[in-house]
Amino acid sequence: MIACSCRSILMTDHSNLGPIDPQLRGVPAYGVIQEFERAFKEVKSDSSKIALWGPIISQYKPTFLSQCENAIEWSNKFVQEQLEKVMFADERDAKEKAMKVSKKLSDYKDNLRHERHIHIEECKKIGLRVERIEDDQDLQDLVLTVHHCFMHSLMNTQCFKIIENHNGIAFAKQQAPPIPQR
Repeated sequence: MIACSCRSILMTDHSNLGPIDPQLRGVPAYGVIQEFERAFKEVKSDSSKIALWGPIISQYKPTFLSQCENAIEWSNKFVQEQLEKVMFADERDAKEKAMKVSKKLSDYKDNLRHERHIHIEECKKIGLRVERIEDDQDLQDLVLTVHHCFMHSLMNTQCFKIIENHNGIAFAKQQAPPIPQR
């Protein structure tokens, strides 16, 4: 979603993007909706399936289905707006391009999982503006230097998330060290 808010996306041959797949309480919103639809169809055609689906569906709290639907709508709307106003801003068919890309990135049946890797060639194929970092050796060296610095920090500290801006202002999220057991 963040990458779609840029004029173009810088990628290497081995980097990838993920699909638009909002998660609520660690559960994919699309998966919840798909599961509800499946349960409804199965119970409608065979009421004995209530015994199977009842315990599964009862795990969801009230309004959870609506929250999932809202998360999907909001994330798709956000990506479409960003693509239209930023990446495709200078193109007359920006709205259509944004809708096409957003639809492809949020196609749960095609993407299947949150962890799906969408590599550079597929990103270009679906219509995203992508630039290969390897095409500019100086840029590649700079990006790799930053990457290695962050990887060193992440591997040698309790940090699991670091965000830093161009002004040197940083936010680092750390996990608590394990408490020794006696």
